[in-house]
Amino acid sequence: MIDAGGVRLAVYEAVAAGSMTNIIEPPPVVLVHGWPEIAYSWKNQLGALRDAGYRAIAPDLKGFGRSDAPKDKSHYDIRHMTDDLARLLDALKIERAVFCGHDWGGAIVWPMAQLHSDRVAGIIGVCTPHRAPPPAPPLSIIEKRFGPKHYFIQFQQANAPEALFETDVLRFFRLLFRRPASLADMEKLGVRIFDLPGRFRDGPAPAAAGQVLSDRDIAVYVEAYRHSGFAGGINLYRNVDRNWEIMREMDPVIRKLALMISAEKDFFLPPAAADGMEKIVPGVEKALIADCGHWVMWEKPAELNRLMIGWLDRIFKSHSPKI
Repeated sequence: MIDAGGVRLAVYEAVAAGSMTNIIEPPPVVLVHGWPEIAYSWKNQLGALRDAGYRAIAPDLKGFGRSDAPKDKSHYDIRHMTDDLARLLDALKIERAVFCGHDWGGAIVWPMAQLHSDRVAGIIGVCTPHRAPPPAPPLSIIEKRFGPKHYFIQFQQANAPEALFETDVLRFFRLLFRRPASLADMEKLGVRIFDLPGRFRDGPAPAAAGQVLSDRDIAVYVEAYRHSGFAGGINLYRNVDRNWEIMREMDPVIRKLALMISAEKDFFLPPAAADGMEKIVPGVEKALIADCGHWVMWEKPAELNRLMIGWLDRIFKSHSPKI
């Protein structure tokens, strides 16, 4: 448990032999999970990074797992979330780190490079690209395009979504952690695919065949969310427009070396979402993991590790990074 400036974060580390010494070594890698996840999401990456010679650090974000979970949604805007990561580095006596984020974690680590640029050695985005702020508040765009049943819109209702999901935590994770649906199934669902509360409440029992995680791994999530509840993570969604207000005044160009890893069958964050990203992240490299859905760390862990470690080695071991 680490005190990150008044917020206690549960932090998991895998440390390479010989690291944390006075010799020159590559920067640590901070792995930032998304929703509805926890630090355990990086189970298959922590050891691989350690074995490749990196200090790997995976926190439960505020509101998740064993970390503190304040109720007020204002604690979950992008300034607070990136400040937590900067203070985590302070507590661990780390000057700079590579920040790797998946899903909501990606939506945190890209702004980390804008709001705390001096603490960022590089960025790895998994599924989540960096994009300039849209011309209008995002929630209004989402509702106009997809209707009021989109889960981003339903999550704005106080207390209701978390109370719904907490009625059957096991069912929730069996519904979420699944391999990508077929194109035919997605076309059949249409915009209903975004009605996560409705699918949880009214849909059929999730079939075991499409489950990405083992029962043992799902049990870890179930225990974690029975402890923390769902409010902290859903509060991230309640700050979507607030984050837009904060970031629209910032220069969208990120001048850091970066790796953007997309998944071919990620319906929610498709590879096309990263099109044109080079204009605002001129130092970005792109990679694609074929035949993979949104839960990359579980579906294709070896391929993700290969891409991440290959990039890290080229940037931070083969020569001095131009940052």
